Amino acid sequence: MIPYISVSQFYKEKFGCKVYKISLDAGCTCPNRDGTKGLGGCIFCSEHGSGDFVPLEKSSVTEQIAKAKLLVKSKIKGNGKYIAYFQNFSATYGDHSVLESKYREALSQEDVVGLAIATRPDCIDDDMLLRLKKISTQYFVQIELGLQTSNENTGAFINRCYTDVDFADCVGRIQKVAPNIHVVAHVIFGLPFETVDDMLETVRFICAQKVGGIKFTVLYVVEHTKLADLYREKKFEALSKSEYFDILKKALILLPQNMVVHRITGDPPKSLVVEPLWTLDKKRVLNELRTFLDRS
Repeated sequence: MIPYISVSQFYKEKFGCKVYKISLDAGCTCPNRDGTKGLGGCIFCSEHGSGDFVPLEKSSVTEQIAKAKLLVKSKIKGNGKYIAYFQNFSATYGDHSVLESKYREALSQEDVVGLAIATRPDCIDDDMLLRLKKISTQYFVQIELGLQTSNENTGAFINRCYTDVDFADCVGRIQKVAPNIHVVAHVIFGLPFETVDDMLETVRFICAQKVGGIKFTVLYVVEHTKLADLYREKKFEALSKSEYFDILKKALILLPQNMVVHRITGDPPKSLVVEPLWTLDKKRVLNELRTFLDRS
């Protein structure tokens, strides 16, 4: 068995109960969508900015949370709590005062015990970091940074529009200014033209930054993306289930004992997935993956 700290274990130890993340929309976009750094976003990113489970209708944070709670009510039992997860696009990219008010509105809701914000390392400047520091003195704050790969050639190919140096600098500034903020790095295995060594080198790079957590997923090819066009042109192949399981096993072995694993497989929007189709039954994949890791 390969030991690792799961996110459910991490949250339960921190809050003393089951904690469920509910996806919210802060109304942001991204600097490589609006022309600031690029256009079109990362080539794998859907029109909803990797937030396909965020409600599409525009409503207040309070209304979004109320609706989200109803959707997950059956999964929260007893004294379960929630983390408000601003998931789609770059959720620190915009008017800082407006965004801070949305974060605080989320934290003011009943049974919300923490804040998680998905963003880019080039979208946390000093002012935003100081605002998040203040919030973190009262509440649990988790910042999720979408590195995806440490291979700069791949980063350029996927239109990431920031560098490994940007990532390392952002993590370093957070650790210096607000060390109690829990930093999580996102990794994608199976990006076009990457080798297994490339993928494992990304994990080593993240470990060297001493972040608090990591999220793994296989690359999903979804409709209406540049990646889907490339796949149909047979420019690359999607990872098989056995390939992904084997790479993940090797990656988990590299992690320090105190790093939290927030995800070992993703949850793609089923109606949009082109490949890999084996990911569509998430429950089955998780069961098979856990069995595989237990036997490793």
